Amino acid sequence: MGPLYNGTTCGTIKEGQNCITHGRPDLGYLYWRWQPSQCNLPRFDPNTFFNLLSNKHIAFVGDSMARNQLESLLCMLATASYPNLVYKNGEDNKFRRWHFASHNITVSVYWSPFLVKGVEKSKTGPDHNELYVDIVDERWGSDLEHIDMVVLSIGHWFLHPAVYYEGGSVLGCHYCPGLNHTEIGFYDVMRKAIKTALKAIIERKSTDGNGIDVFLTSFSPSHFEGEWDKAGACPKTKPYEEGEKMVEGMDADMRSIAIEEMEAAKVNAKKFKGLRLETLDVTKLSLMRPDGHPGPYMYPFPFANGVQEHVQNDCVHWCLPGPIDTWNQIVL
Repeated sequence: MGPLYNGTTCGTIKEGQNCITHGRPDLGYLYWRWQPSQCNLPRFDPNTFFNLLSNKHIAFVGDSMARNQLESLLCMLATASYPNLVYKNGEDNKFRRWHFASHNITVSVYWSPFLVKGVEKSKTGPDHNELYVDIVDERWGSDLEHIDMVVLSIGHWFLHPAVYYEGGSVLGCHYCPGLNHTEIGFYDVMRKAIKTALKAIIERKSTDGNGIDVFLTSFSPSHFEGEWDKAGACPKTKPYEEGEKMVEGMDADMRSIAIEEMEAAKVNAKKFKGLRLETLDVTKLSLMRPDGHPGPYMYPFPFANGVQEHVQNDCVHWCLPGPIDTWNQIVL
């Protein structure tokens, strides 16, 4: 049947993910659907979503994958009711809030690429990220009392060079030559960050008595098949066949950390009423969709003057509409 919306009917698609409007010629990626093997996944129905979440606040917290998922949801909901942008702050739309007056639903996005307190590398500051693995990022943490459902999504930012702090002192670093710190990689740090975030949610929501639904979206693999600035970095126009591609290596490790930490937090949350925690396990179904990224169509008509030798590609985020719409189907 194809997607619920397109590049012109939805006004909240991020420019770089509007693949159709940017001239992507093949449209097969819009029609493939993931079908789970043990249950039926119905088409997304915005009215069902509205009825379930009337008078509630749903927040997406994390990196640009969280924002990608949020914008997909907004597009699908906007087919039934108009979202009013009621708040925005930060460059590149990092903190925004919409209100659906028809059902008094608030949908917001919080930029927090580590979930914990962090200082992002910048031209004026350090050329690495700094993370405080035991301190939750209060840019979203301080709003928890007003949030009824939260979707967390992190991963890709942990691959960047960083120095980590715990208990006020340096824990170690990831890829920081020139600094006299111990190289500890990023897996354990990501684990600590998820642990800290879930602990903060459980502690704060168990005392306010309102409960919360928590989803942790698992790692979404990228599909670079070459250099990011060469034509054909993610050239596929069809999904992989079953068995053609396995979840392995870093993708598998990142997924495992999310699932293990969520399972541990679930045990902790059982002591309290109204706390529901679930991993939104999208790693395999995302891995199977190398055809769903903007690739060179993150910019309008990249081949208008013939095939260029250098062209920037996005083989990480997802076209809207596209495979990421499935994630929100599963949430519903």
